[in-house]
Amino acid sequence: MHYFLQRFVFSILSLLILTVITFLLSQVVPGDPAIVAAGPNAGAEKIELLRSEMGLDKPLSQQFLIYVGKLAQGDLGKSWFTHQPILDDLVRELPPSLELVIIAMLINLVISLPLGLFSARYNDTRFDSAVRLFAMIGAGLPIFWTALILQNVIGGELQLLPIAGRLSFEHRTFEGFTGFFLLDGFILGRLDIFFDALKHLILPAFSLSLLFTAVGLRITRTAMISEFQKDYVLLARTKAASETRIMFKHVFPNGAPPSLTVFGMQFGWMLGATVLVEEIYGRPGIGRYAVKAVTQSDIHAVVAVVLVVGVVFLLANLIVDLLLYFLNPRGRMNE
Repeated sequence: MHYFLQRFVFSILSLLILTVITFLLSQVVPGDPAIVAAGPNAGAEKIELLRSEMGLDKPLSQQFLIYVGKLAQGDLGKSWFTHQPILDDLVRELPPSLELVIIAMLINLVISLPLGLFSARYNDTRFDSAVRLFAMIGAGLPIFWTALILQNVIGGELQLLPIAGRLSFEHRTFEGFTGFFLLDGFILGRLDIFFDALKHLILPAFSLSLLFTAVGLRITRTAMISEFQKDYVLLARTKAASETRIMFKHVFPNGAPPSLTVFGMQFGWMLGATVLVEEIYGRPGIGRYAVKAVTQSDIHAVVAVVLVVGVVFLLANLIVDLLLYFLNPRGRMNE
């Protein structure tokens, strides 16, 4: 119970720090938000009126209290380029990005964890050399370059997978109710929607995951090699335990925590990197929304995106911390 309380308090403090950072971000951005919101042809009187409505004429401390009060009410402001509440925009744009990140993270886990384990088990063999080469190449490929190559070769020349959008043209009227097309298609029994959405996700998800998979693979391999050198592995082998049992019963549970910690951080990093993939594959999402906000100098929308990505990052790390607690019996025994 003490651990849970400690992690909860730490998350709250991190959220407060994030709130301060996002507020200061809105203050240090060049330009006058009131002038941008009023438009290029607005007069001085209208600009001053908007400045008063936005609270920009108040002291910084009072502006911060107003900002926190609005956040507590779920008010992220109004977008200057969509003319809609930013919260409504994010509710619409966040699910496609989260769906993309979740699939990319699954690809990451499915590849990096088993390959890292077997690479450590067969250290300094041809298999290990091949895995390390793959990790080296993957870590050196920029996300946008990988996305362009896959889009051109797999989607364009070979025409194996769609190259843009979330659904095919014949399903363009499908809306769902959660914003997650895979989930909506499954719940509604629309397997045609489910598999169509999945086909449109494969290339973007793999493009997004390759760099993170390479990093996760190298970290997993290093952690597992360290575990294979521990005394308990030697003891298990002297007791004639099978290599399969040693790998999956002993080494993997003890070597997984460092990798899981990195995967938790990677989830937030992936969400921030969706902008590259969404632009290339023409997918809606929070990344493309952020690009439009920046090009339109919509500081409120930019700050809201930073805040949401930060909150997702904190939640992902909190979940990983709790998962590590349950996977580590020594931590529970020490309470």
